[in-house]
Amino acid sequence: MKVLRQRKIIELINSEEIETQEELAVRLRDCGFDVTQATISRDIRELNLNKTPGSKGKQKYSVLTPDVKMDKSYINALKDTVVSIEAAENIIIVKTGAGMAMAVASVIDSLNVDGIVGCIAGDDTIMCVVKYTGIVPEVLKELSGIFERLYK
Repeated sequence: MKVLRQRKIIELINSEEIETQEELAVRLRDCGFDVTQATISRDIRELNLNKTPGSKGKQKYSVLTPDVKMDKSYINALKDTVVSIEAAENIIIVKTGAGMAMAVASVIDSLNVDGIVGCIAGDDTIMCVVKYTGIVPEVLKELSGIFERLYK
């Protein structure tokens, strides 16, 4: 249920300008999720959501993407989140700190790396499925390079 709820949160904030936790809770309830303010607060923290300027001069929740200007504290938080990246056949495994896999998977999905079909995130592990085994080294190198650049 948590994974589905967090996926819905990402979907909602990517499609709507949601300014407050209360707004997010209402939208989630409209989608059939029974949530409390404490649950929303934990999800926001676990997904590492941030506030960015919205179109009407107000703040809105956003998922970190390379196009969003990040302050050093946010970059450092992401840097400390990714523990390792390695390949296994046509799958790239990204290990993260506890509770951070969904946020990092969202970043990976937003990068649109050629060759990655999709990502599945648990609590601290992400499986990135690569189209075929032959391009795994190239995709692994590109993904590793992107994270290294984010950390500089």
